[in-house]
Parts: sequence; structure tokens; C-alpha cells
Amino acid sequence: MLRVDESLPADFAGNWQRDYVRGDDAGNVLNKQLYSLSRTVPDTQYSGSPGMPGATGLSPRKRDALIAVARLAEMITRPDTLTILQSDNEITVERDEDFAIFCGFYNGEAKATSTPYGSEICGWDGDNLVSLLQLPDGLSVMHRFTVSDDGQQLRIITTVDSKTSPAPFSLSRFYRRFEPAGSEFNCVETLSKKRVCSTGDLDL
Repeated sequence: MLRVDESLPADFAGNWQRDYVRGDDAGNVLNKQLYSLSRTVPDTQYSGSPGMPGATGLSPRKRDALIAVARLAEMITRPDTLTILQSDNEITVERDEDFAIFCGFYNGEAKATSTPYGSEICGWDGDNLVSLLQLPDGLSVMHRFTVSDDGQQLRIITTVDSKTSPAPFSLSRFYRRFEPAGSEFNCVETLSKKRVCSTGDLDL
């Protein structure tokens, strides 16, 4: 991957909201991949239809392994909003109800980090940011981030792979930049450790 000696190649900082009009449908991608893989198995024919992923030339074990990584990819890509923080050397992708993705670049090189889930390292492929998380038992999750020329749209391709799966599984998700609305409530923590909120000024 590209070595970074000066400024980072792209700016992803901001708040991003999922664009449901664009992007992959996990079920359709899975059915097409099962169909494609079944045609590579010698002396077998696909006897089902794209809407019925059960009848393929794959062994049940390999079919179930691919379905498992597809479900994991769908779960990982479920967050509706992202908050991306970026400095001269670091990028942090905060996701709703999921752990953050962290990328650090120092002295021109990416620095691997350890997480509760595994080892994570980032890099650049042109102006695409690539994050690779290596998990136990031969499981890996890769995210490829691409921002549009006008900086208003973000595409993330997430690929999940496993040593037990016959092929990796990828999903594309699209996001649009948005400005989060400010909260209408003012809140403070009281001495009793209870939160008090009001739509006006708080006089405690």
C-alpha cells in the first residue's frame, strides 16, 4: 500500500448518514455468489434459482460457511450513521453500536493497533483508505473507504473472509454527509447522580 510522507491523501472527516437508495442488497449478492460458485464445481449443475440459495453444487459445509460470512458482513455494515475524526496522523471511524476503526500513520508508515477483537492495520491504495482487521481462527474484515470528488458522498466496501469459506464476501454501502441537529434539551448531572434535562435554562 501507499507510503504516506506528507498529508493524508483524502479527507473523510465529518458526519455521514446511510444512503439506502444505493448500495448492495446482501441477499441478492449472496444468491449471485452461490450461483457463480456452483458453476465452478466440476460435474454439477445449479438446480435452483437466484431466489433459492439452497440448491447449489457446493458442499453443505462450504455453503454454510459462505452464508456465515455474508451474515457477518451484513451485521458489520448495519450502522446508519458514522462519525469520522481525522487529524494530520490519525483517522477514527466511530460507528453506532459498534467498535471504532482506528488508523494511525507516523513517519510515513501505518501503525498496527491491537483491539479486543484482533489486530488492525490501515493503509492507502491511491486515495482509498483501507482498514484490515485480522481476527482469530483465520477470519478477516477489510473496509475500503472512498470519498467523492466533491466530498459529499462516501462509499465503503466491506469484505469478510474466513479460512473455512469458499470465497470472501463483499458489500458496498453509501453514505451522504450531513450536519447533525443540535439537541433541544440542556442536561446536567446532579449530586444525586441523576440526569436533569430541560428545554430551557437550568436553574439548579
